[in-house]
Amino acid sequence: MAEHLNPTACVLVVGNEVLSGRTQDANIQFLALRLGEIGIPLREVRIIPDVAETIITTVNEVRARFDHVFTTGGIGPTHDDITSECIAAAFGVPWEPHPDAWERMASYYSRTSGGIAEFNTARQRMATMPRGAILIDNEISIAPGFTLGNVHVMAGVPRIMRAMFESLAPRLRGGPPIVSAAVHAPGLPEGKIAGGLAAIQTRYPELDLGSYPYYRAAGNGVAIVAKGTDEQAVAAAIAEVTTLMSSLGGQPMQGEPPS
Repeated sequence: MAEHLNPTACVLVVGNEVLSGRTQDANIQFLALRLGEIGIPLREVRIIPDVAETIITTVNEVRARFDHVFTTGGIGPTHDDITSECIAAAFGVPWEPHPDAWERMASYYSRTSGGIAEFNTARQRMATMPRGAILIDNEISIAPGFTLGNVHVMAGVPRIMRAMFESLAPRLRGGPPIVSAAVHAPGLPEGKIAGGLAAIQTRYPELDLGSYPYYRAAGNGVAIVAKGTDEQAVAAAIAEVTTLMSSLGGQPMQGEPPS
């Protein structure tokens, strides 16, 4: 899909717990949808371990290839939360206390701790960031994320990550929103429409036509989803797919198949 007017994005999910299967990532779908609404199509997702060399190398690779890089995970208070210091290393800048983050967190814990949850050394890590970082507010648990260059560093906890993203979103300059439309045909095998679908894709090179077979207790079928920045082209492509499905004996229905 070619959206030459749109900036592009990559998401880096940082965390051994995701790679081990202990934690299921819940952030990718949210980011893909929200970024599409802003007009920043998500082009790549990588899941990488809490290994400094891997984080540094990967960040430097993808920040050179994409307009925006969003990282999730690894900015908490424990020893394996090393994303922040790795971003500093990737950019070649010091990792040091961020004055605003430090003041914000120290004030928060002095008001709320009651002598129980002080602003200790572990929590101070969450106020230590690469020099030049711009804070991303966090209304849920106070510890902020940050932006450095085109890299946006956010928490891995879904509720906190979403709050951070909504704080960041007004600063993101996107292109035309990504729009989509779908049609599905119960009982129609994916292989039967492949040739005709390829021809439609050729006629609409600016769109992404995705083919998704589905399997339900009530019956199998195939769904076609068209995505792009031109709403009229999306509608026209789906109309052609609908005609194709009908010509092959299917009974196309607009929208996604019921779950």
